Amino acid sequence: MDRTEEHLSRIEKACADKGLRMTEQRRVIARVMAEAYDHPDAEELYRRAIAVDPHISIATVYRTVKLFEDAGILERHDFRDGRSRYEEISEHHDHLIDVTTGRVIEFVNEEIEKIQRRVAEELGFDLVDHRLELYGVPKGGKKPVPSAE
Repeated sequence: MDRTEEHLSRIEKACADKGLRMTEQRRVIARVMAEAYDHPDAEELYRRAIAVDPHISIATVYRTVKLFEDAGILERHDFRDGRSRYEEISEHHDHLIDVTTGRVIEFVNEEIEKIQRRVAEELGFDLVDHRLELYGVPKGGKKPVPSAE
């Protein structure tokens, strides 16, 4: 089968551009991740991947997301729910996490970006990167009970 660039997922293309060897199982995981509408953890990626190829092991998923993360293709997040969650590296954005459901909402706010640059400048720094995660509950929703950690 002729695999032209238009048939490759963005993640598969990024892997090829970085010279990563792509097994068929890595291709499945790359496609599943590229199609993700959320920020899945490795277990959720595994559930989605075995629907395509039941021979993929959870260990393969863990090794593959680590490989993609180390290559700068995926970004790992810890949204305080005890799971490492992944997303394809893309244009800068921040996250709002609904602590009642774990849903992650991506957003960009230029005002926040300006404030962050100004704070860095006032402290004598050039801002080179940042990560902003806001945690909240829907208005009128019940507040979660704090864990007894």
